[in-house]
Amino acid sequence: MLAATSVLQQQATEIRNQRVNWQSYHQSLMISQEDYTFIVAFDNADAASREAQLQDNRSQCAKTFLNLLGHVSKDQTIQYILVMIDDMLQEDHSRVEIFREHSLKKRESVWGPFLNLLNRPDGFIMNMTSRIIAKIACWNQELMDRSDLQFYLTWLKDQLKQNSEALTDANLHGSRSAQDLSPDYVFKTPAEQHEENLNNEYMQSVARCLQMMLRIDEYRFAFVAVDGISTLLTVLQGRVNFQVQYQLIFCLWVLTFNPLLAEKMNKFSVIPILADILSDSVKEKVTRIILAVFRNLIEKPEESTVSKEHCIAMVQCKVLKQLSILEQRKFDDEDIVADIEFLNEKLQASVQDLSSFDEYATEVKSGRLEWSPVHKSAKFWRENAPRLNEKNYELLRILIHLLETNRDPLVLSVASFDIGEYVRHYSRGKHIIEQLGGKQLVMQLLGHEDPNVRYEALLAVQKLMVHNWEYLGRQLEKEQTQSTKQPTGAGNLAAKA
Repeated sequence: MLAATSVLQQQATEIRNQRVNWQSYHQSLMISQEDYTFIVAFDNADAASREAQLQDNRSQCAKTFLNLLGHVSKDQTIQYILVMIDDMLQEDHSRVEIFREHSLKKRESVWGPFLNLLNRPDGFIMNMTSRIIAKIACWNQELMDRSDLQFYLTWLKDQLKQNSEALTDANLHGSRSAQDLSPDYVFKTPAEQHEENLNNEYMQSVARCLQMMLRIDEYRFAFVAVDGISTLLTVLQGRVNFQVQYQLIFCLWVLTFNPLLAEKMNKFSVIPILADILSDSVKEKVTRIILAVFRNLIEKPEESTVSKEHCIAMVQCKVLKQLSILEQRKFDDEDIVADIEFLNEKLQASVQDLSSFDEYATEVKSGRLEWSPVHKSAKFWRENAPRLNEKNYELLRILIHLLETNRDPLVLSVASFDIGEYVRHYSRGKHIIEQLGGKQLVMQLLGHEDPNVRYEALLAVQKLMVHNWEYLGRQLEKEQTQSTKQPTGAGNLAAKA
């Protein structure tokens, strides 16, 4: 939790040196006599004296700090109080019990005064409060209440998104080279650069809180319930520095220690996203934590089929190639070497057992369609088209979802082709595709700006229509045999169809 060179810690150091005039608060009747007596003694005490004071006045300590947070409105004083509380907890983790004991005695929530401060506009107040909440929630004997936990984790998630968006905007603003800039381009001012640094630092502070919280299993499920995994991955796909990358992937890593979460993880496309980061990573700590996530995704699931799916997904995302590159490097960390060996062994074994349908299913689930050999194989479609109906049409639904949401012309082209091949090789395919809404989406792509997408969409529509004609022809033939009076031209129409 402590980063000596961080902006937040530098701010805390500056705030410690700005002593508060407690007497003025007392004289204006903003704080009581007992609160004034305690805070003045505590503020001027050394570590040993503070410990003695806390031994004698545990209840007064919590009471005074909570009273001050509730009655003082000046940002500078709130900052100072929060730094005092954070320092007190950091000196001795067991001191979080002081607040729990007070809440039990008063029968009121310990979280309320702190959670309220998360809504303050001051960045330091919000993030220092968040650190304190994480410490109390993780070092306490009792877990955080469900409603308060949901509020806090949602706040952390939203802060990640907001800081990430602010950083992305700042990077777009400052990413062009001097020769590309127009004469009226405005460079970042020192104030803007400082704001960008704060966004980066505050994101690191939020991530540190999550790193603490997600070590506790009960908090993991609560984080997943507020769509936390999707948020982590969205931020990782943005332009964040390697330290934030490491911290967020660390959060994914601790989540994968729960077997149920490890099984569900790749539904969020964790493997493709981390594989991309691994291929670009130059920092050993980022490489190490990604390999650790991959290992857990194979080791932790209780269902062997899920582990196999994860292995295939890693093969699909070219992780074996990255492992061969990493094998050429020298690492001092034995864990990295062990993880590379483990992953190599498991992925090589999965390649040996890989059927064409396994390969196809993994590619579709990854959402990263390309012209791999199975798509163009007539043998594959003859043998496997009915299997796209399995698990309530899971693969078909994914293909149709890609047509609706994806913007990559290659993905749209391959998905259109696959739907056409499914219809061509499965007798009831047209009816099912219509029911799932796929026909309309394919037809919309006839007007796509990319010529390859238009071409594949046209082929798919033709297959849908031809299937319709064949069905119509069979129906007319059936009517011919059942009717003594045959309609003129029906036989010719059936023959042409």
